[in-house]
Amino acid sequence: MPVANVEYKDRVFKFIFGNPNNKLWTLALYNAINASSYDDPNEIKFNTIDDAVYVGTINDASFIFMSELNIWEHQSTYNPNMPLRVLFYAAKLYEKYIEENHIYLYSSTLKKIPTPKFVCFYNGTWKQPEKKILRLSDAYDGEGDLEVTVTMLKINYGKNRELMNACKPLQEYAWLVNEVRQNPMGDLDATIDNTIDNMPKDFVIKDFIVGHRAEVKGMFLTEWNQEEALAHERAEGRAEGRVEGREEGIAIGEQRGEQRGEQRSRRSIYERLVASGKFTQQEAAEFTGWNANNAAYGLQ
Repeated sequence: MPVANVEYKDRVFKFIFGNPNNKLWTLALYNAINASSYDDPNEIKFNTIDDAVYVGTINDASFIFMSELNIWEHQSTYNPNMPLRVLFYAAKLYEKYIEENHIYLYSSTLKKIPTPKFVCFYNGTWKQPEKKILRLSDAYDGEGDLEVTVTMLKINYGKNRELMNACKPLQEYAWLVNEVRQNPMGDLDATIDNTIDNMPKDFVIKDFIVGHRAEVKGMFLTEWNQEEALAHERAEGRAEGRVEGREEGIAIGEQRGEQRGEQRSRRSIYERLVASGKFTQQEAAEFTGWNANNAAYGLQ
């Protein structure tokens, strides 16, 4: 039986909003996020990172529009490390932009570059606010000279209503994911088919989804349930952590026991030297490395 891939929502999101053939929907989402009213989708220039160029690096959607570098990421699990990930994406995209536009960075004049705008769309099941600012500086141990912020927007169906009402394709996408998630039929393949068949007729994305049914289903389905695998790995990690913690605790206990035994031996010698009358307390302390102050720290 086919099972769900943890990345399927990411892929469907990208298929809808990061698709050069759907620039009108990308523009609608951009307007909804920025409270703007631009009407020419052809001004959108997609530059989403291709794995063929940067091996091992693929982002969900990125484009230049109105002198802005927009990077959109979609997550079905909460990821506080998104600012660092986006920083890597942005570095590659700016490098590409500078090369394509023949910008000489060693010039004595200031060179303008697109303004960065970073958004993460979240529709996982972990409780999160409808809007949250993720900051790279939260990962620092101290103060740093570099800041990257990512606006995380919760797009579960029924949430962020103002945003959803401003972008009908986003609202419909949220409905699609929610229906698949909330109405399992035992067979995910059948669940997806049923959900697509029952999409309301007035959905603007319906013809696109129906026309690309095989691709959409392929994005939902996989032979390997990565979400289950991830949960299993986390459970194993926690179990290993507990075992390592116990072993570490035993090792620390043994070490402390040895230390206490050594201190007791030092104390015993110290007391015998002082009792002999041949050594002062200071001399005995220097010889044994033990003195009365040790008792204050439990080294008796």
